[in-house]
Amino acid sequence: MKLFSRILLTLFFLVLVHAAFSQAKRKVEDLSDEEIATFFERAQSSGMTEAQLEKAAKAQGYTSADIAKMRSRLTQLGDSKTKEKTSTSKGKTSSKRSVSGKLSSKKGVKNSDDEDTEDVEMEEEELVDSTKRPNKLIYGSNLFNNKKLNFEPDLRIATPVNYTLGPDDELNIDIFGEVMDNYKVTVSTEGTVKILNLSPIYVNGLNVEAASARIISRLRQLYQGLNRPGSGSSAIITLGNVRSIKVTLVGEVENPGSYTISSLATVFNALYLAGGPNENGSYRSIRVIRNNKVVRTLDLYDFLLKADQKDNIQLKDQDIIRIGDFDSHVELAGEVRRPMVFEAIKGETLKDILRYAGGFTDKAYTYSLNVRRNTSRELKLLNITQDEVATFQPQNGDSISVGKIIERYENRVTVTGAVFRPGVFAIENGLTTVKDLIKRAEGPRENAFLNRATISRRKENYDPEMISFDLGKVLRGELADIALHREDSLTVYSLDSLRENQRVSIYGEVNKPGIFEFRAGMKVADLILLAKGFKEAASFAKIELSRRIITHGNDEATKEKIQVKTFDIDGSLNISNVASQFEIKPFDIISIRRSPNYEVQRSVTIEGLVNFPGRYAIPKDDQKISDLIFEAGGLKPEGYLDGAILYRDSTVVGVKLSEVLKNPNSKNNLLLMENDRLVIPRILETVKLSGGVQNPIAIAFVEGYSLQDYLDGAGGFTDYADKKNVYVKAPNGISTKRRRVFFFRVNPKVVPGSEIVVPEFPTNMKKGLTTAEAVGLSSALVSVALTLTTLINNLTK
Repeated sequence: MKLFSRILLTLFFLVLVHAAFSQAKRKVEDLSDEEIATFFERAQSSGMTEAQLEKAAKAQGYTSADIAKMRSRLTQLGDSKTKEKTSTSKGKTSSKRSVSGKLSSKKGVKNSDDEDTEDVEMEEEELVDSTKRPNKLIYGSNLFNNKKLNFEPDLRIATPVNYTLGPDDELNIDIFGEVMDNYKVTVSTEGTVKILNLSPIYVNGLNVEAASARIISRLRQLYQGLNRPGSGSSAIITLGNVRSIKVTLVGEVENPGSYTISSLATVFNALYLAGGPNENGSYRSIRVIRNNKVVRTLDLYDFLLKADQKDNIQLKDQDIIRIGDFDSHVELAGEVRRPMVFEAIKGETLKDILRYAGGFTDKAYTYSLNVRRNTSRELKLLNITQDEVATFQPQNGDSISVGKIIERYENRVTVTGAVFRPGVFAIENGLTTVKDLIKRAEGPRENAFLNRATISRRKENYDPEMISFDLGKVLRGELADIALHREDSLTVYSLDSLRENQRVSIYGEVNKPGIFEFRAGMKVADLILLAKGFKEAASFAKIELSRRIITHGNDEATKEKIQVKTFDIDGSLNISNVASQFEIKPFDIISIRRSPNYEVQRSVTIEGLVNFPGRYAIPKDDQKISDLIFEAGGLKPEGYLDGAILYRDSTVVGVKLSEVLKNPNSKNNLLLMENDRLVIPRILETVKLSGGVQNPIAIAFVEGYSLQDYLDGAGGFTDYADKKNVYVKAPNGISTKRRRVFFFRVNPKVVPGSEIVVPEFPTNMKKGLTTAEAVGLSSALVSVALTLTTLINNLTK
């Protein structure tokens, strides 16, 4: 809570001083949250202490009641809300800074007695007008636009030896040794410090070292031998809180006026508070005037380019900082590292301006620079060569453009294809012809096609051109060598690129069937080895090799297009085997067939109510369902034969198991196939009804019940039921449809586990009228009949 109260009190003092220094005294209620947050940042940069801020506020006429009102207001806002509003106001300040290029909030630290102070409305109008200015960044302006830079003086440094004391400076006097004592004294307006039991000591205008010597000399009246050899007591005098001084910034400054700052502040501190030079101000000629004399001239470019702060001197009370008009502005655009507007002073050349811009980029066109200059009547264009850069002196308003080099080469040639070192080369001494280029590429490869090479070239009008020649004769000296032009591209073709890729294939019972690259001298056994050898099922007999029959030119056409050769082979692929040593040619296809007696294990599954359910092998091709049931030990007593289902490849196969067991020669006794699954369920005691019935339900099976009995148990048919096509689905998957024999309707048998399915018509294909519709129609007809009867009776009267 103490820390919170301290923060609120400090912030209050900052706000009061902001209001006092920016304009005439304002009521506490009129101060906005944005003004509080903006000045908080600026006051911190000034280095003023809380005591100095409080003193300044009271000097402007603020009372204790005003302080109480501000404290109440800050308490109501709360800590979190205060932080949020502070962040928001800083964001607004940043946006204003980006529009005008300077901090408008810096005006808030002006003293109220400054006659040139502008009100808030005028400041906002200036911000709006500033958006109409050209958005060209002046080199050095971002020094005062960057919120991360504030140049606030460091108040925690050791006491500067050359610091000159003045009114309101505070000194700490520490005495230690045989005597322990401490004094905190403040320099009065008369320039003296007062110590109990001593007359006033005049220190105004003395540096800390001289003042310390004078004070210690007077303290010896109270402490004999102080700071002398052999004495048991010593004293150290250090600077405590520093005083405030007033400096004035005039000329082409963003926010001219008087500023109250710390006495430790330097020229940079004052410039930052005032926003730096305006758009007409000079960054190269900033004068510090003291007692009507120029004591230092500051060039900000020395600091920006070399971090040189030799002219960043410490300010004194009543110093004047004057920013003059710039001499000339020169704009650099294009391929320079810092494209912006630079200030040039008399005698500087284009070479100096380029140095300020960081020099050229790596892609800059430096052969010639374009300068656009304003004359008294119109624009003028100048071309500056490389040799003139060091002597050319820009004028005010010059705009210098640095172009980009062209993406083309003045001496490049390329060689690709069947050479040992294809790539890009430079036309130079020793490389001017095709023969030279082939030599530099370390010659043609062994598979190079030397009968014909080509050069891709551009004509003078940049149309593409191709030059063909016999490369072999050029290399042997039988033809004249060919001179190269820039951007020529020489292509040396290879024999491989001029023919179809030669492949051979092998399929069938090998471990890695597929297509392989042909190699001269390849044998059948070699291709089998590339295919990772035979599979276990491979047959070594009747291996087939198919080969293309190729005819050229006027060769007589044959009826055969493919030549097929069949042979046996030794499975060991022994080199002594004639067949395995059969030489193959490009595009041959070899097929390895499966052995006729090879068979992999096949099995089926039986599940449900059998004595030994599980997976069983199919030992022979004529194995049937009855054999599987026999192998499984037969059915258990509770097994339901009529409900048995055979699944084959996810499809239900309807079988009548009871008929199979009675007659093994029955057509239902199917041959087994691999992965068949026979499921024998427990007897089912219900009958399910679905589809167009009033109440789809499962009903307990009752011996002797007919199909109609079960339909009645489900509430009968719906209005959309297709009564003619009712069918019964047996538990083994076989369905039986209701049918007619002459005038009689024959219903399918219903067994336990059956499902009675009543198809339904679509709603737009309803057959007949519902009962409710029939009653409604009858009522309507009766009403019509009664009306007609009454009408007729009335007419006959």
